[in-house]
Amino acid sequence: MTIQADLRNLICTLSDSLDLVGVDDVGHGKRVGIMAAECGRRYGLDPEEVTFLFDLGMLHDIGVSSTQVHRDIISTFTRPDSQTHCDIGAALLASFPPLASLAPAVKLHHTPWTQVVQAGISPSLAWQANLIFLVDRVDALAIPHHANGTALGHSAEIREKVQQHAGTDFNPELVDLFLETSKTEAFWLMLEPRPLHHFVQDVRGHRLSYGATMGDLRQLAEIFARIVDAKSPFTAEHSLGVAGLSCLLAENMGLGESSCAKLEIAGLLHDVGKLRVPDEILDKPGGLNVLERQIINSHSFETYQILRHIHGFEEIAQWAAHHHEEPGGSGYPFHLDASILPLEARILRIADIFQAMVQNRPYRKGLNHTQALAFMADLAARGLAEPEIVDQLLACGDEAMAAAHAGTRPVRPSGTHPIR
Repeated sequence: MTIQADLRNLICTLSDSLDLVGVDDVGHGKRVGIMAAECGRRYGLDPEEVTFLFDLGMLHDIGVSSTQVHRDIISTFTRPDSQTHCDIGAALLASFPPLASLAPAVKLHHTPWTQVVQAGISPSLAWQANLIFLVDRVDALAIPHHANGTALGHSAEIREKVQQHAGTDFNPELVDLFLETSKTEAFWLMLEPRPLHHFVQDVRGHRLSYGATMGDLRQLAEIFARIVDAKSPFTAEHSLGVAGLSCLLAENMGLGESSCAKLEIAGLLHDVGKLRVPDEILDKPGGLNVLERQIINSHSFETYQILRHIHGFEEIAQWAAHHHEEPGGSGYPFHLDASILPLEARILRIADIFQAMVQNRPYRKGLNHTQALAFMADLAARGLAEPEIVDQLLACGDEAMAAAHAGTRPVRPSGTHPIR
């Protein structure tokens, strides 16, 4: 089945999810994209090339899912270990053909100009990658001032810092281009939250339609899942396990091919909102305090806020956002009675619980086959899980365990802990 997807909207949505990693600052990628595009426009590039630079800027940090890595990258001007996230990001983009053209520049976007020249990289690629490096570092310098709206007041010192790195980190010609482009007040003012939002909304309005199969969308969803699961060694492969188990249960319960395909995508995307949860909370080995629990409980709401903007994902967004709603309305974040939700949403919830229980987490060891199935049967007996779905899970216990166990990770000995 082929559907007309809006690639422009998908790129913006992917950027929205990446920006969550900043936690307190959720505009880094978009600001880098705007600055790169403005430099390209000043340079005289055609509109298609300018748009390419905007997309490149928005997705340049696709390899970053850890809040600590994000903090490290923006807190120092240069870091010797920055290449790891460049390599990860390039590999993710290369795996999805509509975005593969961005991969080479992403791989090089923290490579100093002197090294780019020595490596003999093609002039166009070197120009693109080094421009992203330059404006990325500009935003790293400006981020502390964006919070209180004083970036314009600090623009002179930022421009001076960039000029100091001409010929070493940055192409001297690009430094001159940036200095020319950024000399106006408007350049800095457009990076503030309100004009930034309007800029991106205008970009979203320019549809870029392409014929996407469900396989294409599944591949894109797996990129999201890889980003989320890479956030913590204790959640690695969680989304893939939930997606696979959801499909297994849906097929066994007689859902059609279309529903199964969309449910798999919902499973891959259900935890995308966790990108905004700080690492220290997600990996905390002990119990969570009230504030930490509230932050954790916000992740499915964040998931909905991201996915609801994707045309054709209306059902997927709902199913993914409701994976912590419980019978009787005691779940979160909407407190809906799960018994009134679509079967697909209820299946996803059961798959999420089961996968979480069999997987090693920082606060407990994963349950074995017998323990996990007994746990699910107990939930059903207490009215906390739908018996008809749990019955299907029990009936295919070995297959369910195989689907849920997408990977294993080290465990820190600890007691039990509520499901996160």
